[in-house]
Amino acid sequence: MEIPRLNGAIKALASGKPTFVPFSPGEVGNAVNMSATAFDGVVFEMEHNPYDIKALRDCMQYMLNRRQIATSGSIAPAVTPFVRIPPNGGEHSQWIAKQVLDIGVYGIVWPHVSTVDDARNAVMACRYPRPREAKYYDPPGQRGDAPRTAARYWGLTDQEYYKRADTWPLNPDGEILVVIMCEEKRAIANLPKMLEQVPGIGVVLIGEGDLSQDLGHPRQYDHPTVDSAIREILEICKAHNVPCGHPHVDTKNVEKLLEMGFRWLMPGPTTSYAALDLGRKASGRV
Repeated sequence: MEIPRLNGAIKALASGKPTFVPFSPGEVGNAVNMSATAFDGVVFEMEHNPYDIKALRDCMQYMLNRRQIATSGSIAPAVTPFVRIPPNGGEHSQWIAKQVLDIGVYGIVWPHVSTVDDARNAVMACRYPRPREAKYYDPPGQRGDAPRTAARYWGLTDQEYYKRADTWPLNPDGEILVVIMCEEKRAIANLPKMLEQVPGIGVVLIGEGDLSQDLGHPRQYDHPTVDSAIREILEICKAHNVPCGHPHVDTKNVEKLLEMGFRWLMPGPTTSYAALDLGRKASGRV
């Protein structure tokens, strides 16, 4: 059986298109809602929300839609599940990466990756070990071997899973996306070296909030200093042909961001109470 591309975000990026992947709380209701959208993927937020491996597992299961799988012919969820983990890149908490990969996520967002060592650790934690003479050896993998649950979630045998559970674009057939967050001035200074020396970084996501704090202008995203730093990150990514991500996308800026060259866009879903608002107004309760 020929196994199609399983990771919807990688599918878009590999074809030269932007990908749309929002953050979402790790709650079953949100997972059900996300599964019926046109998003390419969803990042369950467990950095600032509680790290709850059981909740993540439940969310991933509720994203599976049997009708979608039957009619599309794909064994993968229509919306690809990712997770943002709580430790900063410098903490090198590989056990958390191991846990979330072993339940079947298709990628990890790593906060505060600011050095070459941080970036290398992020990629290594997402890869299985292999002989030095093997193809795509560097960075060498350090992920522990326990594929059963992840392989089952992906709809593969263990051996099929081993072939696809690698980092893209280092391995063109890989289905795991390593997203590193650039959130500090020192991260910007080190970013060219990270992208030159660490194969396997799939996306660089700008952490606007923390970056603006580090620059002395908290959440003032239009401040010239913050805007300049964001543009510098984007240009570094373009120079190294690595997709750059923007975390705050809405109807006011999405066209501009696409024109600028951002390729990983995170539009936040909005909740509408239009009928309630109209009803209150019509009944004189406003």
